[in-house]
Amino acid sequence: MLAIRLMRMGAKKRPSYRVIVKEQRSKRDGACLENVGTYDPTRNPAEVKLNLDRVRYWIARGAQPSATVDRLIKSQAKAQGAAETASEAAA
Repeated sequence: MLAIRLMRMGAKKRPSYRVIVKEQRSKRDGACLENVGTYDPTRNPAEVKLNLDRVRYWIARGAQPSATVDRLIKSQAKAQGAAETASEAAA
């Protein structure tokens, strides 16, 4: 089974994460199928960059997002929807 989860990167006590698709039973920092975004919690506010098209593709193929990644996906989709609404109002 596939999972969409975080892979820790960065220096000691300065974490940053990649949002990746991988086999659910493999190691946290092991080989992955695809990198679909990044998450940097050390920034204020936290910086999230996701390729939502690829995330939706993998979810349609049966990948299960972890709880944290699910929260990031929802916040990113909400932010993207607000940006699209603002651009339509300006036009």
